[in-house]
Amino acid sequence: MLKSISILFLAIVMAACGTAPEKKVMIILVDGVPTDLLESVDTPILDQIAAQGGYTHAYQGGGKEEYTQTPTISAPGYMNMITGVWGNKHNVWGNSVRNPNYNYWNIFRTVKTVNPEMTTAIFSSWEDNRTKLVGEGKAEAGNFMFDYSFDGFELDTVAFPHTADRSFMFNIDENVSKGTADYVLTDAPNLSWVYLEFTDDMGHMYGDSPQMIEAVKGMDNQVGRIWAAIQQREREFNEEWMIVITTDHGRTESNGKGHGGQSERERTTWIVTNQNNLNKRFENNPPVVDVAASALRFLGIEAPEQIKEEMDGIPFIGDISIMNAKAKKEGNELIVSWEVADASGGVEIYQSSTNNFAKGGKDEYSLLGKADVKNGQFKTDFVFPVGTTKLLLKAPHNWTNVWVIVE
Repeated sequence: MLKSISILFLAIVMAACGTAPEKKVMIILVDGVPTDLLESVDTPILDQIAAQGGYTHAYQGGGKEEYTQTPTISAPGYMNMITGVWGNKHNVWGNSVRNPNYNYWNIFRTVKTVNPEMTTAIFSSWEDNRTKLVGEGKAEAGNFMFDYSFDGFELDTVAFPHTADRSFMFNIDENVSKGTADYVLTDAPNLSWVYLEFTDDMGHMYGDSPQMIEAVKGMDNQVGRIWAAIQQREREFNEEWMIVITTDHGRTESNGKGHGGQSERERTTWIVTNQNNLNKRFENNPPVVDVAASALRFLGIEAPEQIKEEMDGIPFIGDISIMNAKAKKEGNELIVSWEVADASGGVEIYQSSTNNFAKGGKDEYSLLGKADVKNGQFKTDFVFPVGTTKLLLKAPHNWTNVWVIVE
């Protein structure tokens, strides 16, 4: 009884003092749902979340025919999202996940390193998300461990007998979504990742089909369980939640059964969020790598400097200065350009001719010069070394990076 009174008294005091709510992030990745098909299906839960925040077209696959191009395959897509970098950095090129480069930290490792008091969790229909992509417990991945994991059910053929129609994966997704909702209600981690697979299975088996449509409807219902738990937490506790729902790739133009290439339909994805402080980046076809940067910003986590220097993503919430940076060599001149989001202030442009970071080392950056953000461009004479020149742009509200490769 005394404990109950103490908790009640604490809640009253917190409300009276206007204590800032504790921030929580829920990222849900649903596999292989193309944008055009999603928009043709009745999805009341996603619609409800988007009405509170926003819905936008997005993209996977990196820069088409550029050094960041990444296959529109599942595991690379997941890695893009959780690290905030493309395949040229994280080195995941297929679902076998042969040799991931853990020097590019995932957001769970970043959060735990910066604030060990924050809790992390994963709820997944594919165990490799935890064991291979995040690299849980591996020395090369920083010995990171989730505070809670709910996965591996695809390996349990007793509870979930494997059938040719892949209906067992729907049952696993049901289990994962229920497990997520239950844990959110009781423990509410600061940062969670949910992965649901069944939609991709139906895409591979049937392509653009009634079966795929029903799978998307089922997914929406599963997201609804989690969303209901989040709403209950916000009502009953002093918490503020950010939810992001996205997908890892689109599908082939011909019949929707495949993916992996760089066609417009395979690259085009989407993002749904409940956040309403969305910026120009969100409104202009953001890449999936922005999810990591946005989650960190919401949580108030500033990534360690060397990690921040490498992140390709830009927050789609809050203030930003610049985006979509490009760099090119024209004779002996370096031309760096960017799109202006907020014209105030200046940009500092730094360069490094090494890529030691990729091997666990440190790159030394030197200042090339400065420009007004509003100019959208910086030019300078530059002696280009053979190989990669890394450029880092520091603006008032965000950093971004771009490479020039000379062969």
